[in-house]
Amino acid sequence: MTLAALGTGSYNGGNAAGDVEENFMTLKTISRLAGIVLLSAGLAGCMDVTAEIDVLSETTGKTTTVMTVGSEFYPMIKQMAEAGGANADSSDAFCKEEGDVLTENADGSGTCTTIKEGDLTTLTTDDGPNSDTSFTVVSPGVVRVAFKTNEMTSQISEGAGAGGAEDAQAKAMMKTYFEGHTATIRIKGKRITETNMTKVGDNAAEMVLNFTELLDGTANLPEELFAVVDTR
Repeated sequence: MTLAALGTGSYNGGNAAGDVEENFMTLKTISRLAGIVLLSAGLAGCMDVTAEIDVLSETTGKTTTVMTVGSEFYPMIKQMAEAGGANADSSDAFCKEEGDVLTENADGSGTCTTIKEGDLTTLTTDDGPNSDTSFTVVSPGVVRVAFKTNEMTSQISEGAGAGGAEDAQAKAMMKTYFEGHTATIRIKGKRITETNMTKVGDNAAEMVLNFTELLDGTANLPEELFAVVDTR
């Protein structure tokens, strides 16, 4: 499992300068990093995730996903993958999809890095059409990147269960695993002109999400996170 795929949706482009162009993409890294993919895969602990979008132009970009599984879990995951051998399903394994680069760290943890670059409309098509993330050209060379946060909360609700006693116990156990681990969402470009996230220098904006707050439903998130990138 990589959580790094980006799915492509619709793209409405115009030929005249200043036309609004939108590309809707499923940011699987973002919408599922605290949700059912992590939970159902048994990777619900000791994982930190950074998902970065670097807007290179009106139509091109680069995505970088870095996931680190701590030393408490990585040896177990590695052992399970080795036991599965050639019959193991790459979609269910950690850092086994095309483009994934695995680094085994000295402390026993494992880091998976995935970098993809290309047209914003065709970076990947793994998840199919979805509108949780949008890239909008608001003026020549200026792109507004935004993604809805309700997808995150809905994925968490599905992953945590419907709210029964057993679900509550499972959720409490998950929280102990997630304690102290975060997911960082970062938007980069030549210059950030506007954002509702935290600016990091002149060329980046990010939001650090605490996994336990996401599970509790106490994360104070706006309806969407956005940054306006001047690529000129």
